[in-house]
Amino acid sequence: MRNYSLNTSLLMIDRLEFGFASFEGWMLRHKSFKNSYQLKEFLQSSVPSDAYYSCAYYEDPEADMDRKGWLGADLVFDIDADHIPTSCDKVHDNWVCGVCRLKGKGFTPRKCPVCSGEKFEVSTWPCEVCLDSAKTETVKLLDMLTRDFGFSEKEIHVFFSGHRGYHVHVENEAVRTLDAVARKEIVDYVSGLGLDVFLHGLNKKSMMEAKSSQRSYLNRFGWRKRLASGMQNFILDAQEENLREIGIKKKIAETILRNKSMILKNWSNRGTWSAVRGVGFESWKKIAERSVKLQSARIDTVVTTDIHRLIRLAGTLHGKTGLKKIEFQLSAIDDFDPFKSAVAFKTGDVTVMVSDAPEFRVGDEVFGPYKKQRIELPMAAAMLLVCKDRAEVLE
Repeated sequence: MRNYSLNTSLLMIDRLEFGFASFEGWMLRHKSFKNSYQLKEFLQSSVPSDAYYSCAYYEDPEADMDRKGWLGADLVFDIDADHIPTSCDKVHDNWVCGVCRLKGKGFTPRKCPVCSGEKFEVSTWPCEVCLDSAKTETVKLLDMLTRDFGFSEKEIHVFFSGHRGYHVHVENEAVRTLDAVARKEIVDYVSGLGLDVFLHGLNKKSMMEAKSSQRSYLNRFGWRKRLASGMQNFILDAQEENLREIGIKKKIAETILRNKSMILKNWSNRGTWSAVRGVGFESWKKIAERSVKLQSARIDTVVTTDIHRLIRLAGTLHGKTGLKKIEFQLSAIDDFDPFKSAVAFKTGDVTVMVSDAPEFRVGDEVFGPYKKQRIELPMAAAMLLVCKDRAEVLE
């Protein structure tokens, strides 16, 4: 695999703002460097816990924000397991309300169920299920960027973030000067936010009439194609519980499942969903709306719309794991293994006292689970535990 420690935007390094977090907890911003050598010297001498750079380009990166002179910004996406509910989060994630101190496990709620507080102390873990879910969302995003938006693979850079997800950078002159409002439109598109299924091929008239234009939906682009293929895939894989959980009554769900083959054949041959008596438009609408959610990509919407955003510097370590933010080719995403490729510390052992840790893998070795246990571990495994506040190093 090629080494992508510095991506294309750093060729304009003198126009970028850099920020650094210290091990003591303070943040240094508004730094700039004339070249990558100066940057590396600074990293070696200061040894920050985390290093960031701006997606934006400025006339004067070291000036105050309102005086920097914004020149443009790359289009950046952050796909993080923190925004994706998974079955495993109840095993290894914990949260504490910052107001009433209520404790809970699993996906962090938007508001505390007791006091409605919105600030939480969160403890997460980068497990393989979480990272696979983030990879799935990343693959969907990349498909949209290449097929729907027409970006080439040379313009798209994909990174493992070093923690629980992936970063996607689009470096293209056409998007560089887009303001926050325009970037919100892109966010809405890839997230399927506000998408009206009535405007993308699903309405009562189209369901009843088999037109040639209907039959060509799967050969089109954009959300009309995604909605059609999404509905096909949903029906193909659906079990009764999948239909019931989206609000379809038991009798109607049984009818759909009993006639699944005919429904799919009718759509492929005639381009209409009205093949089964007793399954009305409202049921198809519920299937369509669920298909939109399954076809859309879950991203951190704030990151993409922020035209001044600082993003983690490629090739540096993530302070919460000790793993590297590392770039890889789009074609390699299916086989990319962050617990192998992003490991920075590959030699040496260290003795630690582990307070609590789930089972986890680093490289080809599986460790844990641990509970109040003294153990000697390979450096990378010990580093992960220490960075996640699950262990302390013993002298």
